[in-house]
Amino acid sequence: MKSLTLEKANIIINAATNKARKLNMAPLTVVVLDEAGHLKAMQREDGATMIRQQIATAKAWGAVSMGISSRSLASVAEKRPDFMNALIGITGGNLMPVPGGVLIRDTKNNVIGAVGISGDSSDQDERCAIAGIEAVGFIAGV
Repeated sequence: MKSLTLEKANIIINAATNKARKLNMAPLTVVVLDEAGHLKAMQREDGATMIRQQIATAKAWGAVSMGISSRSLASVAEKRPDFMNALIGITGGNLMPVPGGVLIRDTKNNVIGAVGISGDSSDQDERCAIAGIEAVGFIAGV
C-alpha cells in the first residue's frame, strides 16, 4: 500500500488550487485527512471565507469515515433523510453530504485518506479534489 505522506498531501493541495486558479474559481480551502480522519494538511487561499475550513473538513471526514464520497453521501441523504439526520447528529455535525469530499485510494484500491474542498460550487470543489488526487498517482474515489 502506498502511504499518504505529508509531501503528497501538500502536492494534492497545490494541484487542486492550481486547477481552481486555471478555472478562475472562488478562493478555496483544501483539507487532506488520513485514513483515520486525522488532519494531514490544510491550506486556505487568500480570500476564502471563514467557515470554509469546517466545511472542507466535514466533506472529507464524512467521506473517509463512511467509505464513500460526499457526493454519494448526498445521494444517501436524498433517499434516506432520517438516516442522514441521525448520522449528522451522531457525528456532532462533522459530516457534510454534498460533493467536494473525495476518497483517496491507492493503486490497490485501499482507502488511504480523503480530500475535502470548499469555496466554489460543490461540483467545482470536487473537480479540484480529483485533480489533486490524480496529480500524485492516487485514485479518486467519487
